Amino acid sequence: QVQLVESGGGLVQAGGSLRLACAASGGTFSSYAMGWFRQAPGKEREFVAAITLSGGSTDYAASVKGRFTISRDNAKNTVYLHMNSLKPEHTAVYYCAARIYGSSLSRAPSMYAYWGQGTQVTVSS
Repeated sequence: QVQLVESGGGLVQAGGSLRLACAASGGTFSSYAMGWFRQAPGKEREFVAAITLSGGSTDYAASVKGRFTISRDNAKNTVYLHMNSLKPEHTAVYYCAARIYGSSLSRAPSMYAYWGQGTQVTVSS
């Protein structure tokens, strides 16, 4: 059983930055492609970013490309989401997820088997 625990969320002013972290345990982290998703109030969960096993390839939603960066440290079993130039519309609960079967990048939540509990990001104007 893979367990994922997010941290790093909080309240930040527009234009600020945050770094989210997701620590994995209970499995072989370097064998999982990882993703970040978010869910704003009243909206469906949406894809934010994904990264392959070694971190060699990444994918981003158009709305965050150039602003957010996903990275991973397999020695620390941790995936990160660096968020810069934040806007109020980035306010959401952010979730990390592990893709157990398949190593390619995916934007579909159904492709991810394990999920963290989420961390709240609130951007004030």
